[in-house]
Amino acid sequence: MPALPLMLHWLALMGASRVFLFAGVFLFGQAWAQTYDERIQDALTRVDHTVTQGPFQAIWQSLETYQVPDWYRDAKFGIFIHWGVYSVPAFDSEWYPRNMYIRGSAVFKHHIATFGPQNQFGYKDFIPRFTAEHFDARHWAELFRKAGAKYVVPVAEHHDGFPMYDCSFTDWSAAKMGPKRDVVGELAAAVRAEGLHFGASSHRAEHWWFYNGGMTFDSDVQDPRYAGLYGPAKPDKTQPDEPYLHDWLARTTEIVDKYQPELVWFDWWIEQPVFQPYLQKFAAFYYNRGAQWKRGVAINYKHKSFPEKAAVLDIERGQLDKPRPIFWQTDTSIGEKSWGYIEGEKFRTPDSLVSELVDIVSKNGALLLNIGPRPDGTIPEPAEKILLELGRWLSVNGEAIYGTRPWKIYGEGPTKVVGGSFKDTATHPFTAQDIRFTTKNDVLYAIALAWPPDGKVIVKSLAGGAADAKAEIQSVELVGSTAPLKWHRGKDGLSVELPAEKPCDYAFSLRIR
Repeated sequence: MPALPLMLHWLALMGASRVFLFAGVFLFGQAWAQTYDERIQDALTRVDHTVTQGPFQAIWQSLETYQVPDWYRDAKFGIFIHWGVYSVPAFDSEWYPRNMYIRGSAVFKHHIATFGPQNQFGYKDFIPRFTAEHFDARHWAELFRKAGAKYVVPVAEHHDGFPMYDCSFTDWSAAKMGPKRDVVGELAAAVRAEGLHFGASSHRAEHWWFYNGGMTFDSDVQDPRYAGLYGPAKPDKTQPDEPYLHDWLARTTEIVDKYQPELVWFDWWIEQPVFQPYLQKFAAFYYNRGAQWKRGVAINYKHKSFPEKAAVLDIERGQLDKPRPIFWQTDTSIGEKSWGYIEGEKFRTPDSLVSELVDIVSKNGALLLNIGPRPDGTIPEPAEKILLELGRWLSVNGEAIYGTRPWKIYGEGPTKVVGGSFKDTATHPFTAQDIRFTTKNDVLYAIALAWPPDGKVIVKSLAGGAADAKAEIQSVELVGSTAPLKWHRGKDGLSVELPAEKPCDYAFSLRIR
């Protein structure tokens, strides 16, 4: 698209019917648009070239031959990071930038009362306050390793349209404004230095409509000077047009080429029909890049955006109530109210997160646990403490988690997990009768989700003669303890008397050979 039509296209998307452009401003805009357009075209050409190189083609039949890499199936536990300008107001959630323009909402009223009307103080005005002066990627990465995580996935760009990386297709990014640092690049280096796998997420798809509330009243969203941040602000019932889809593909593939992530995570709105050919092209591009790097890579999707064999299903703030033969993942947050940093957050307990991790792993899944750092780059102390608690538990019980595979049944016990998205706090606390199974080589792990008050645990699924437990049991050990155990296998199950001293808090693991 030539420069002038492209500029008019963006102005039309912004609804800028009262725009007055001086000659100098117009010439600057024309030059910027031409450069932007050329970069997009160069990116699309690069994508097409990579897709033609194979081995994957941009069709579902080819993409369904994809295999989840072993590193991912072995890792089980990762860290998600929602960090951006939305941490500055620290109110409600990471959807503050949208809700502050939704008239009548609590965020709308809070914004006016705290910062002033949106035509005088808009979301863009938080950017100078997003300083990240205490951001230390090496400290973060060290903390994640101590937490027992094996992979780390920062949000490269959230719905707000402010990339946290050095994006070639906008001047509105953390590399050029606010902290003026390539946050994703720094994290990639630090995470890999700790021996962890690095991924990145893109929520760019949702940006199409994210600021549309600001088009309904006098706000800075309608100012064409800020179209690079707020645009296009279209109705959420409309489908993205071709220029926007080209921009999406260019941005997303740039993340791949610049940072070589081993995992790319997408939010739900890519399920729109117009995205399908672009998802096919992206997946072929990314999987082919992985083949070139000789590195296993993966894509996370929600709902039915991808065929189930072409990528890895992700369930937001929830889990499955039964095993899935195809590897999957839960993403949830350490905070119950928000993914990004807010004041007055309510944090999950380490006990609940350990139980959730164990339950998910027993059903052939992995847990991606999110944190929301402050705008200065520090991680809230309660979140850091919880991560270290998880790390202490995994330092004892990691052998029953990492590198394991599901058993014939996932578990037993009276507590039923509520399946589905946004159900992560719906399940009642687990008991000592709730047991989950994992396997590795010739070992079966039975992980009890609470310590029994009487010091005795009974694994009913291992009753003598049970259909799933005909093999002879040679030994039973408590992971993390050298104390010998008294155990007996009878018609009611495998009965084990535990030592007086616990090897860890929360759940505990039996190593059964």
